[in-house]
Amino acid sequence: MEKKVVNILEKYNQTHILNYINLLKQEEIKNLEKQILKIDFEELQTLYEKTKEKPEIRENKIEHINYINKEKLSTKKKQELEDIGSNVIKNEHYAVITLAGGQGTRLGHSGPKGTYMLNTKNGQKYIFEIFIDSFKKAKTEYNIEVPWYIMTSKENHKETVEFFENHNYFGYNKNKVKFFMQGELPLLDTNGKVILNKEKQIKEAANGNGGIYESFAKSGLLEEIKQKQIEWIFVNNIDNIISNFIDPLLLGLTIQEKQKIGAKSVAKTNPKEKVGVFCKIDEKPQIIEYIDLPEKLAEKKDENGELLYGEVNIGAYLFNISVLEDLARIKLPYHAAFKKSAYLLENGEYIEPESPNVYKFESFIFDAFKRYNNVSILRVKREEEFAPVKNKEGTDSPETAIKLYNAKL
Repeated sequence: MEKKVVNILEKYNQTHILNYINLLKQEEIKNLEKQILKIDFEELQTLYEKTKEKPEIRENKIEHINYINKEKLSTKKKQELEDIGSNVIKNEHYAVITLAGGQGTRLGHSGPKGTYMLNTKNGQKYIFEIFIDSFKKAKTEYNIEVPWYIMTSKENHKETVEFFENHNYFGYNKNKVKFFMQGELPLLDTNGKVILNKEKQIKEAANGNGGIYESFAKSGLLEEIKQKQIEWIFVNNIDNIISNFIDPLLLGLTIQEKQKIGAKSVAKTNPKEKVGVFCKIDEKPQIIEYIDLPEKLAEKKDENGELLYGEVNIGAYLFNISVLEDLARIKLPYHAAFKKSAYLLENGEYIEPESPNVYKFESFIFDAFKRYNNVSILRVKREEEFAPVKNKEGTDSPETAIKLYNAKL
């Protein structure tokens, strides 16, 4: 290996990689060297050290966050907000980004999750096709074609693009659909060492949905939407098949409240529901995961008998373009998750572990909220806007999601 590469490995205690040299052909060595030179080992070392720290949650710093309940808006107020939002959409200042970097593994599906097929009342439809149906409906309603940007991963990018090409974009204008890839970070074992994959490269994994800001800018698409004078961008997950992602009401509310970020929530079903909820910490908007919310706060109610921390995050966010520009320049904090991952031994054997063995580092899209003083939150009905397809069976499965989808047809 080149001397400068060896120096990097020595500096960051990763010389075990040199033990794989005998397994590699000359071209594979060159590819590995290129990869090593691109990796920020200083950052990785810092991230590994942080896995030993326990995050501190200061109960006295957690506060309730205000929201607007869609169901309690008067017809007049609702119309007023929708008129504001509709005007933005009609004037082509609105776009949608969908997070679609995941695979359908948990569903027993081998391709990208968006290519999973569901049996609807109107026949079999792919998840991507269901989304296209919403864009077509908006075209009829507003007489414009809303641009759609799809964030893929290295793992599924090629397959996703080919899927759309092979299905002729399901009749939507292909020039309005663009793809970009989220970034990746190496996995680290419990000793802070990188591992190798079957292809004899350092094994990397997608760096979380918080990577959207940097990836969107790097792809050139942020500059493109600026040139198109798009002002507002809705971001959602591919697995929510009844997401109302072209919604003038949330848009109008966020504009009227003079906020740069809007989000949708649904009411928490009970204090013990395992979901992240909106709150304020240190007077800044954030989402706190159920494991971090103290039990007595989780059970606390307001004067109307509703949970004080009851606004569930459903992954439906609205951003002013200025937010995307701001966040493209900063690095969000990474969170470590302990996961299972297969790896290559120095003798060439590929091991499938039975228990978690590596740290995966991800940033979260909502960690950006704390850079702002407030966000507009619109509570919507769960059965009208939240039907995730996550599990093969049981809750949040194709069966439960299709039932809600069919009810809206």
